[in-house]
Amino acid sequence: MKKIVLTLILGFIFVLAACGSDETDSSKASGSKLDELKESGKVTIGFANEKPYAYEEDGELKGAAVDIAKAVFKELGIEKVDSKLADFGQLIPGLKAGQFDVITAGMAINPDRCENAAFGEPEMKYGEGLIVKKGNPLNLKSYKDIADNPDVTVSVMSGATENVFLKSEGVSEKQITNAEDIPATFSAVESGRADATTGTEMTIKMALESVNSNKLEFVEGFEQPDVEGVPSYGAAAFHLDNTDLRDAYNEKLAKLKADGTVAELLEANGFSEANNMVEDDVTTEKVCNGDI
Repeated sequence: MKKIVLTLILGFIFVLAACGSDETDSSKASGSKLDELKESGKVTIGFANEKPYAYEEDGELKGAAVDIAKAVFKELGIEKVDSKLADFGQLIPGLKAGQFDVITAGMAINPDRCENAAFGEPEMKYGEGLIVKKGNPLNLKSYKDIADNPDVTVSVMSGATENVFLKSEGVSEKQITNAEDIPATFSAVESGRADATTGTEMTIKMALESVNSNKLEFVEGFEQPDVEGVPSYGAAAFHLDNTDLRDAYNEKLAKLKADGTVAELLEANGFSEANNMVEDDVTTEKVCNGDI
C-alpha cells in the first residue's frame, strides 16, 4: 500500500514539474520582437542605397526613410541603429531570413509584397517627375500636355516604366526617344534633341541637383499620370511574424505624423510636404488590398 501511495505522490510531483516547465518555456516563447529589441536597445535596418530614400554617405546611414525610422524607434526606446546594405530585390528575402529587423528603403507597398512582409503605415508618397528646358518654354505640366502637342518629344531611359506610362496617357510612340541612362536623357534635352525627360520623381530630381545644370529645370506641380502604380506609397516593412513590432511602430509613427515631425524629415531630405505627404485616408490595408 505504501509503495502505491509513494508512486502516486511521485507521479503527482512529476506532473506539477512538467506543467511548470511548460509554463516557463511558453513564457519565454511568448517574448515579442519588440521586447527583444528594447532589451538590446538596438535595431538592424536593411536598406538598398538609393538616394534620397536610404543611402550611405561617409559611413553614415542617411535618407528620408531612415530618418523617419530612427525617430520612430527612438520613441520606442531603441536608439542604436545597425544597417545592412542589400540589393533592392533582396530586401524582403533578407527580412524573411532574419538578416535585419526592418526594411527602411522607401519601399512601395503593393499587394504582392504584402504577402511576404508586414508593412507599416505609409510614410511618404512619390510618383513621376518631369524635367524640361529652363523656363519650361512649352509649359509642360503633365504627360497629357505632351500627348496634346505632337511636336513635343520626350527622352526616356530604355526599359523604364515611364515608356508605358506615357503611352497610357496618349503620348505616341513617335514622340518618345530612348536613351541608355538618366544622364543621357538630360543631354538629349540640353542639346535640343528632346523637349523633356521623365522618370521617378525623386530620382530625377536628385540627379538634376547633382549635375547642377543651368539649362534644365524640374517641373514643380507636375500632374501625376492616372495609371496603375502611380503614385507609390513607401513604408517600413517587417517580418510577417513580427506584427507586434509593426503595430508599435505604427502607433509612434502616427504621433510623429500628427506633430509634424514626418513632414519636417521629408522636407529635410528634398521631399515636399505638398507632394509627398500621405493623405489621411490612405492606409496600408487599402493599398495591400488593391483598393488604392
